[in-house]
Amino acid sequence: MKITYYGHASLGIEVNEVSILVDPFISGNDKASHIDINSLKADYILLTHAHQDHILDVETIAKRTNAMIVSNFEIASHYESLGFEVHPMNLGGSWDFEFGNVKYVNAIHTSSFPDGKYGGQPGGFVIEGERKNIYIAGDTALTMDMKLIPLQIKLDLAILPIGDNFTMGVNDAIIASDFVQCDKVMGYHYDTFGYIEIDHEESKRRFFDKGKDLMLLAIGESIEL
Repeated sequence: MKITYYGHASLGIEVNEVSILVDPFISGNDKASHIDINSLKADYILLTHAHQDHILDVETIAKRTNAMIVSNFEIASHYESLGFEVHPMNLGGSWDFEFGNVKYVNAIHTSSFPDGKYGGQPGGFVIEGERKNIYIAGDTALTMDMKLIPLQIKLDLAILPIGDNFTMGVNDAIIASDFVQCDKVMGYHYDTFGYIEIDHEESKRRFFDKGKDLMLLAIGESIEL
């Protein structure tokens, strides 16, 4: 499983020769100006919620790639009404896709489209594929629901928001990693704009002091599990 960071909360995942994009907000992120969205592969686009900084490039990419959009019922219905192929989900549900199993799990946040239309309940994803298991938390506060995840699955990586203000900050993300019982953490949803700028070295040190590894990838950088 290969994971690429495209800035903010945007991810690319390659698993079982399938290309997945998560929350593509790239063209609107000045820090990701070197990423060409027209070159990105996408068989599936997974959306945690409907805020613009998570869906900005969905239509452009899906029109070019014919990707299936996977999200909550309201978001999926929105894109289905625009002619896109979708797979609707809701909290607690899971589905076996060609690349592996996806479970839509709870997140504590809000969700609305840029025009104010209701975007359903926000969520995160637990993905099992190629014998690797990852948790993509989405935009969320620290929640006790995270403790449910390791009751069913052993994670290889937790991808957690760490920018604070709109989501968890570093200290809560450390607790979240305890809740999901995964000490290998990739941080996201940070530095895109002033409200969520972080001190990289201090953040890594706080995780290290708790016996954990915080990875802060450069935009366009990849890791393999």
